[in-house]
Amino acid sequence: MADLVSTPATYDAPHPPAPAPHPNGNARARAEPQQIAAELATRFALSAVERDQRGGTPKAERDALRASGLLALSIPTAYGGLGASWRTTLDVVRIIAGVDGSLAHVFAFHHLMLATVRLFGTERQWGSWFEKTARHDWFWGNALNPLDDRTLSHSRDDWLEFSGQKSFCSGALDSEMLIASARDARTNAFLVAAVPTQRSGIAIADDWDNIGQRQTDSGTVTFERVRVDHHEVLVDPGPLSTPFACLRPLIAQLILAHVYLGIGEAAFEDARRYTLNEARPWPASQLASVGDDPYILAQYGEFWVGLEAVRTLAARAADRLDDAWARGLALSESERGEVALAVATAKVAAAQTGLDICTRMFDVAGARATHGSLRLDRYWRNLRTHTLHDPLAYKMREIGEWALKRTYPTPSFYS
Repeated sequence: MADLVSTPATYDAPHPPAPAPHPNGNARARAEPQQIAAELATRFALSAVERDQRGGTPKAERDALRASGLLALSIPTAYGGLGASWRTTLDVVRIIAGVDGSLAHVFAFHHLMLATVRLFGTERQWGSWFEKTARHDWFWGNALNPLDDRTLSHSRDDWLEFSGQKSFCSGALDSEMLIASARDARTNAFLVAAVPTQRSGIAIADDWDNIGQRQTDSGTVTFERVRVDHHEVLVDPGPLSTPFACLRPLIAQLILAHVYLGIGEAAFEDARRYTLNEARPWPASQLASVGDDPYILAQYGEFWVGLEAVRTLAARAADRLDDAWARGLALSESERGEVALAVATAKVAAAQTGLDICTRMFDVAGARATHGSLRLDRYWRNLRTHTLHDPLAYKMREIGEWALKRTYPTPSFYS
């Protein structure tokens, strides 16, 4: 298949030409994004259990996201998008995570990839990609793994050659565009580029078979002498080069916090329904209804307090991210540091509370809730799989550095 992004002419104007409106833009904008997400979530819930068991690519569901217009959610209206804030975008992620952690993951990472070209590249680059994404409902996938240095970049006459492999490439399958990273074979510099998924030399393996997040397609991408043109490399300002560019890892971290929160809320609601409708009181309680058991009620109280705390922390962090995003290149290191602390706090709380609920939900729902057909264990499996990729102990240490020494987290791809 030919490249989906044609090589642009040299840029003479300071800004890309104003894009034509998206053909469905006005109709899509009439509905609230959260309403669209809720309707999709209702649909996704019907097959969530079966798809968790099957794994693989949720093609029909990804196409439903394409048709919904939500892939343009975070794209500015000037480029045919819906121009949503990060708080709204993350609310949509949380709604989808409430029925399907995998779909929420790939949908959210799509918007993370769009943020990556915005933060690391020039308007001449991201303006064109934004417009085409909104117009054609492109899905962006991830092949940027800063811990995996197996892909190297070699300089050719007037282009770069990417060769090697990347692991944990969420959403790469069934995507139109990829954010890919490589190490310069000569200087070891970290390079990030945006390339069409169907470009010659890119092979995406269907090899993701983990216990959780089973439909994120987070497997292996192989680059075999892939041509990457210089206009596709994000070097101005480049990765993590300014306080504003350093918002990228914070967006990633806050995405995870909202995925965790959505999963935790879903586990709570499923446990609640099962407790009220299926669970039986323990004989020693001498109660007619499990809903009157003080030990059960106390646990639900703990669950509720935990979720309410995470909701508040996540909303606060999203608001601070929006404020920082609006600052643009004027964002200072200390302002970025405040966002980093808010995001880290929300993420730790979301992970701890979510794992607690997903583990203890069986204590309040009872032995019958372990029936295989229910697959209620998917909540724990999804959270456990996700949280292992970024150890909470190190995130807690960053928060401790601030709490004791008033030292902001050092920007990296994980903080």
